Amino acid sequence: MFACQSVRVGFPEHKGKDMPPPLLFDLSRIDLSAKPVFDKDAIGKVNPQQYEMQQLDGVLWYDKENMLVLGYKDVTDKEFWIRGHIPGRPLMPGVIMVESAAQLLSFFVKQIIGLQGFIGFAGIDSAKFRSTVEPGQRLLLLGKITKYRPGRKYDAYIQGLVGDKMVFETEVSGMGI
Repeated sequence: MFACQSVRVGFPEHKGKDMPPPLLFDLSRIDLSAKPVFDKDAIGKVNPQQYEMQQLDGVLWYDKENMLVLGYKDVTDKEFWIRGHIPGRPLMPGVIMVESAAQLLSFFVKQIIGLQGFIGFAGIDSAKFRSTVEPGQRLLLLGKITKYRPGRKYDAYIQGLVGDKMVFETEVSGMGI
């Protein structure tokens, strides 16, 4: 007979397995209503995703030394997934939340750190979805590079918030191609 264990891999340690972890940084020190440091047009000049697949609308703040970044996606009723995910009650798909997170960190390593060339999605190491994101909401994305190998690969941890509620957390990796 085999014993089965539940093991939590990767996410920062925090008390209570169903409780959200502490935020990566203190949002009260950042003006969340300020004009973005990088807007959608600036992001579009760095990240290759365009049209329906551009899932990052702005970067509000970053700390290069500590490898931290804050971005957002304004979810509208014009999103490509609205009609089919879930008719009558549109909910942002989890995979699109993770895509938004990956685009934020890709932008950060290219624009702020200076990694050249194309950045590819290397993996989703873990993801936990805690709540829904609906049209009319702003999805804040708090990101941290947890491991960086210059010119090769990076690992990142991202938290997604709507208001003061954590809606997801994920660990992704990207690499220069």
